[in-house]
Amino acid sequence: MVTPPLPKPKFILTDTASAPFDFWQQTRGRVTLLFFGYTHCPDVCPLQVATIASGLKQLPANVVDQIAVVFVTTDPKRDTPAALRNWLDHFDKRFIGLTGSDSDIEAAQHAAALPLARQAPLGDRDYQVAHASFVIAYTKDDFGHVVYPGGVTQEDWVRDLPRLVRETWSRR
Repeated sequence: MVTPPLPKPKFILTDTASAPFDFWQQTRGRVTLLFFGYTHCPDVCPLQVATIASGLKQLPANVVDQIAVVFVTTDPKRDTPAALRNWLDHFDKRFIGLTGSDSDIEAAQHAAALPLARQAPLGDRDYQVAHASFVIAYTKDDFGHVVYPGGVTQEDWVRDLPRLVRETWSRR
């Protein structure tokens, strides 16, 4: 639980159809899971996204229809809109992939109150990207009330997502 809750950030990036995507406006009033990562990630990103996808597959359609999963790349050089769409489709075709310029993605990370991702060289012109490995869950009131670290299980998502859909939060 996050106290005080985090306001849903306002940023515009490019979706996998190469169209502008206004994160705040286009996810308004929905439970939204926001995760920053990259498709070449060897461990955390595919595991986190796969676990969310497998949890969603166990939920009723009327719950899933109220949830948006948004994956923002921290590696726009390699993660083109087409590459993002191809990667996300391995998990769930409904997942939203966003990219943009380095400065636009940095601004989105700032808006979400996240530490900035950084490239770490691996040698031979290859690199990995160090990034925050948690998912922020924004509820229908457009505030982030829960942050899910790496290691959250499919069972956790199956238990929590319906609760987040039903929850009404009072801000005092």
